[in-house]
Amino acid sequence: MLTVEQILAAQKANVETLLGLTSKAFEGVEKIVELNLSASKAALSETGENAKALLNVKDAQELIALQQSLLQPLAEKTAAYSRHLYEIATSTSGEFTKALENQASEVQEKFTGLIDSATQNAPAGTESAVAVMKSAVAAANNALESVQKAVKQATDVAEANFKAVTTNASSAVKPAAKKR
Repeated sequence: MLTVEQILAAQKANVETLLGLTSKAFEGVEKIVELNLSASKAALSETGENAKALLNVKDAQELIALQQSLLQPLAEKTAAYSRHLYEIATSTSGEFTKALENQASEVQEKFTGLIDSATQNAPAGTESAVAVMKSAVAAANNALESVQKAVKQATDVAEANFKAVTTNASSAVKPAAKKR
């Protein structure tokens, strides 16, 4: 049976975890706001410079050359922005995942301890019921671990795919910009 102190300690730990996760979420939002502000400032500055360059164009060839010179840096900056945004999201979600895994691990340990305590005090003749209960707990633990591994693998694959797409997109723009 859980004591009042154990319940209060669990609640305190849960509040501390929640506050920590909230802090991490705000840090992530803050990083995204900073990224967007710096990207907006850079875009505004570049727009002004590009407008001035367009006003100085004297013929169609010069216009085409200007367009080509603007295409590749724009694609590279877009890819860099996307990578940075993805890194922020991955970092923030990684913190959440780690915290949730720790919480799940603690709950699992406490539940296992509770089951062990209950089975030690079980009346004679309930051994088969106790074995079934322990088997069910072990199966649930294995299922949880399998799900966690699957989520981790899926996340790793998604991250690898994202990196491949941004690398390929950036590489594809360079030859396209040179062809024009």
